[in-house]
Amino acid sequence: MEEHGRLQVTGNRVVDEHGAELQLRGMSLFWSVWEGEKFYNTSAVNTLVDGWDVSIIRAAMAVNTSGVGYVRNPDAEKRKVKTIVDAAIARGIYVIVDWHDHEAIANKEAAKRFFREMAAEYGGQPGVIFEIFNEPDHESWDQVKAYAEELIGEIRRAGSENLVIVGTPTWSQDVDVAARNPIRSYSNIAYTLHFYAATHQESLRTKARNALAAGLPLFVTEWGTCTASGDGALNLGEAQTWLNFLSSNNISWLNWSIVDKPESCAALREGASSGGPWSDGQLTESGRWVKEKLQAP
Repeated sequence: MEEHGRLQVTGNRVVDEHGAELQLRGMSLFWSVWEGEKFYNTSAVNTLVDGWDVSIIRAAMAVNTSGVGYVRNPDAEKRKVKTIVDAAIARGIYVIVDWHDHEAIANKEAAKRFFREMAAEYGGQPGVIFEIFNEPDHESWDQVKAYAEELIGEIRRAGSENLVIVGTPTWSQDVDVAARNPIRSYSNIAYTLHFYAATHQESLRTKARNALAAGLPLFVTEWGTCTASGDGALNLGEAQTWLNFLSSNNISWLNWSIVDKPESCAALREGASSGGPWSDGQLTESGRWVKEKLQAP
């Protein structure tokens, strides 16, 4: 992070503070409640930096899922996120503060309060990125855009010009729709593209190409080797096709996810320690494959 400094948007690319293109590669933590909670610690971040060569990590803060999350327990969830942010800053890597929610518009006032606080505390840290709506599901782009403009306004008024990442409709797939009417009232904004390799293939890459051609900067804050359910058969051939596409366009990515839940997109086998280090035997097939990609030059 010291080499690249604060990220900024130029055209359809996210570049470093010197204007040079870069591609960050890393891991997303799982929802900050349930099985994912135990990995929200400094040791896990250190393991990912030292053993996996990540340059970015994502704290996926649950907002209001099955009655748990930030809306119900704001202080507890905020502490988890801050632990990850502080650890990432200490290690000199980038970190995404993710409002991990499918109903963010319904929770808009809570989101505004949270990002005001986080921007005031961390907005001067060049490695901190704000992801304000993980995955809109049935909302239109006009609805998401209006929400995003309000949230970005809160972050900017709190004094932070750091990169903001905005989700796109249909579980952050409709980047081409966002490209037809992007946010113009604020700058330094990228747009989320999510894919799961056994479900989303060439047709979604076509959407991504069209968005890029229209000038939209993309950031893959979440992708999986399996189906969109987070489980099911892996498709590593298609995953490699996706990684080749992202590399050719210098699009940063984070794999889903660091958790030991018994599903195929989890990187860790059940019972893996909360902070690592994790032996290859403690990794799932997906975890071993993604770790190898992270360690590749």
